[in-house]
Amino acid sequence: MTLARKTQIVLVAISICLFVLLFLAPKTHTGKSEDKAKETAPLATIEPFINMVTKTLSVEDKKAYDALLASATSSSIDTAFIPVVQFWDKLKRPDLASYFVEKIASKKNQSSAFVKAGDRYYFSVRFIKDNNEIPVLYQSAMRCYQTALDKDAKNIDAKIQLAACYVEGTQDPMKGISLLREVEKTDSNNVKLQLNFAFFSVKSQQWDRAIKRFEKVLQIDTLYIEAYLHLADAYEQKGDKNKTIEMLQKYASLTDDAMAKQEVLKYIEQLKK
Repeated sequence: MTLARKTQIVLVAISICLFVLLFLAPKTHTGKSEDKAKETAPLATIEPFINMVTKTLSVEDKKAYDALLASATSSSIDTAFIPVVQFWDKLKRPDLASYFVEKIASKKNQSSAFVKAGDRYYFSVRFIKDNNEIPVLYQSAMRCYQTALDKDAKNIDAKIQLAACYVEGTQDPMKGISLLREVEKTDSNNVKLQLNFAFFSVKSQQWDRAIKRFEKVLQIDTLYIEAYLHLADAYEQKGDKNKTIEMLQKYASLTDDAMAKQEVLKYIEQLKK
């Protein structure tokens, strides 16, 4: 594992905004065909997984969960399921929490709310070890993003994330690339767009293209210093030690994270030997 990836893990571990940081990291589900999510029915749901986990709860947790769920179900308030979401988040099951974020979105019936639900499904994939659940999470995310677009065709975030799902979680990745290129025609300075292009290049080991995209990210947003870590990783994969060190030094000089800085400087010394 390269330093860039180690440092990303450290940043994720110490950050409260876990989902935001995970969005900025490349996916780790690669390789075997079973890790590649297959197309599932449009109404794919993780309810069966919720039911399975619910059966394993302690008596105390089960009682608390049943009470929260009953209260939320009987309420007409659009935020009624927030306590249920918090319950599953507390148990470190963001995948199960995502289902109830979608319920909140359905009550709000707003494009932005469905994007939030889609993001929760999409980011949850990073935590899942059960390959049977991964396709359902991707399909659920796609359903939410598509609903967001149906309600607001100009919702760029929904289109970019829908594209990411096609590339990462279906057998039709080119459809996702096509969606990204549509966005690029009108919003080429979108950071999320450039990051997705960059990460797709990383996955296909097209290091020069990845470097170009990460450099574009820095042109758009000079404060997105994590791009230097990704650049360092890309240069290291290419075997360019000098550029790797240069990118790491830039990151170390800009970060306010003492732990990350220490790790980076330590790794720079290793590279110099």
